[in-house]
Amino acid sequence: MAAATEVWLSLPPESVEHLPDSLTYRYWNGEEEFPADPADCAFYVVPYYLGAEVAVRPLARMTGVRVVQTLTAGIDHIASAIPRLPTGTRVCNARGVHDASTAELALALTLGALRDLPGWVRAQDRGEWLTGFRPALADRTVLIVGYGAVGEAVERRLLPFEVAAVHRVARSARTAPLGPVRPLSEIDGLLPLADVVIVTTPLTEETRGLVDAGFLARMKDGALLVNVGRGPVVDTRALLAETGTPASAPGADDGVPGRLRAALDVTDPEPLPKDHPLWRSPGVLITPHVGGPSSAFAPRARRLVGEQLRRWAAGEELLNTVAVA
Repeated sequence: MAAATEVWLSLPPESVEHLPDSLTYRYWNGEEEFPADPADCAFYVVPYYLGAEVAVRPLARMTGVRVVQTLTAGIDHIASAIPRLPTGTRVCNARGVHDASTAELALALTLGALRDLPGWVRAQDRGEWLTGFRPALADRTVLIVGYGAVGEAVERRLLPFEVAAVHRVARSARTAPLGPVRPLSEIDGLLPLADVVIVTTPLTEETRGLVDAGFLARMKDGALLVNVGRGPVVDTRALLAETGTPASAPGADDGVPGRLRAALDVTDPEPLPKDHPLWRSPGVLITPHVGGPSSAFAPRARRLVGEQLRRWAAGEELLNTVAVA
């Protein structure tokens, strides 16, 4: 087997500045043909936005891999392959790459849902001047569930909107730069206080189905749930029970609003089938998992990959190690 210097990059090597000359680079972004023998790959940068099947396809043959670097904050799309990786292989995520972009979308979804931008757009399509009062973000209480890098980025963008309060929840209690973070065990007492609940948590066995019927029942009447984390964190059936009776067809106004509203960048299932009732549920705004892919992605991804490879070539500690096989 070749020396442990071969890198599979899902970014064009020429686009990443200051790549160490001591390494050999192969460009692979999910194509059917592999660029070389996967057994020779020591550092694998997983293709972005191409799904789990593509991401894990070469891993079974990467018998010499030492580092798997995702370009996503979550690693659930490669989690099934981690137990079969060579012992000691480090799995690193892309913490910091998507924080700003995902936080922007969280704010856009929150504002769009509160101010009923979808309703205004539909009225525009009809040529109808449909005025009226809608809820503001100002003076509202917001609960951020899964308070990590993305959660902090969301809060920093919330504060200029003059929210009344921001509560933070993570797996365990700690003190963050913007204030105390409460443990997940205390969420029951916080949910009834929140006008807006923003979910930014990754998908783990602990968070799968976290937003279930009991969670939703504790939210106050008229509250808004925003999910920019992962779809399976929310129980779709339970959410549908709280957001009302779906309309008979997309765009129809015969749906019956429920107790809660939702704005979702991620869903379960995903992609959401065309005939799924969530599309037609009153008060639900959906975007197709686009929190990460924006103009901010490429330059930040290139910086992270370049820094990781510099560190690896120099024998330094890698950033963002989230699992070791």
